[in-house]
Amino acid sequence: MSKKLRLGMIGGGKGAFIGAIHRIAAQIDSEYELVCGAFSSNPDVSLESGKELGLNPARCYASFVELFEKEKLLPENERMQVVSIVTPNHVHFEPAKLAMQSGFHVILDKPMAFSLAEAKILKSVAEETGQRFCLTHTYTGYPMVKEAKQQIAAGKLGVITKIYVEYPQGWLSKLEESGDNKQAAWRTDPSKSGKGGCLGDIGTHAFNLAEYISGLKVTQINAAINTVVEGRKLDDDATVLLKFDNGASGILFATQVAAGEENNIKIRVYGQKGGLEWQQDDANSLVMKWIDQPRQVLRTGGAYLGNFAKHNTRTPGGHPEGYLEAFANLYRNFALTIQAELKQETPTEEMLDFTGVDDGVRGMAFIEQAIASGESNQKWMDFVV
Repeated sequence: MSKKLRLGMIGGGKGAFIGAIHRIAAQIDSEYELVCGAFSSNPDVSLESGKELGLNPARCYASFVELFEKEKLLPENERMQVVSIVTPNHVHFEPAKLAMQSGFHVILDKPMAFSLAEAKILKSVAEETGQRFCLTHTYTGYPMVKEAKQQIAAGKLGVITKIYVEYPQGWLSKLEESGDNKQAAWRTDPSKSGKGGCLGDIGTHAFNLAEYISGLKVTQINAAINTVVEGRKLDDDATVLLKFDNGASGILFATQVAAGEENNIKIRVYGQKGGLEWQQDDANSLVMKWIDQPRQVLRTGGAYLGNFAKHNTRTPGGHPEGYLEAFANLYRNFALTIQAELKQETPTEEMLDFTGVDDGVRGMAFIEQAIASGESNQKWMDFVV
């Protein structure tokens, strides 16, 4: 059996942004081999994209339907095993559903679907088929994010009382979708993005990070949703008050109209004994804050770190790892899980540490309920999945 998993891709062809990121992430640890794809809804672009990637033209398909139909007919030791879906939100549900029903494992770009109803169906299909499912919430892949999660799980901060999470961007401070910016066009189009603009694109990352690191679940939300840029059809700015299942409170803000900001997602978590802080601009550092002693700065690669951080670190201390490596950690852990199961072995907890179906459903519930809260005079709403 070849060590590498055979990977297919839907979307990510010429002119796409995130497809190349996914391919790099899949290749970093040599766990996958890209063997086929339906890289565009335009058959000619799909074929041309596949050829540029060095693929057999016969396995560069005109549609995702054709991809699944023809890959299933190949011998078991040749056909695709995992498919990576890197399309806009409105083209998540059908290929993910068909992939699992066709016997393929799925890696899907977030958010999980166009709507919460679609996400719930995908969860049911995953449970019925037994296929593995990974949702690419990239920021959970950083070693120091995993260290933060372990510090809290070990009780180092005591009972968690407050969580602040923020994701400021500035790239949509103007009506970019009125020009030829493809990324802006579909992300601000409700027929392609769904109910959430900023909330779906980056708010879900902040929401997921807060739950992932803290180990807590949101139980209530109170949202103020704004559309700042005139002429925009979806939200571009949001502030959401959160209540968690242990009684903690939190504040989440996500905005794409903070002019001059890039992608510095940041989280602070406080407990009865101390707090911690992590931000993408200094991703190799985790700041620990204490009531009765000086603050500490933990660094990626340190021998003192926990097993999850070490499992997701490739280079010695002092050699920065970044966004691509964090992305690759999701791909790697997913691959290690599948490889273990192919050998009829039980995956370790470190292997299973990737965001999945339940995270995706909760993310879609966050989008829809935050929008509903923003439109309602009631404001505080129970968070129901």
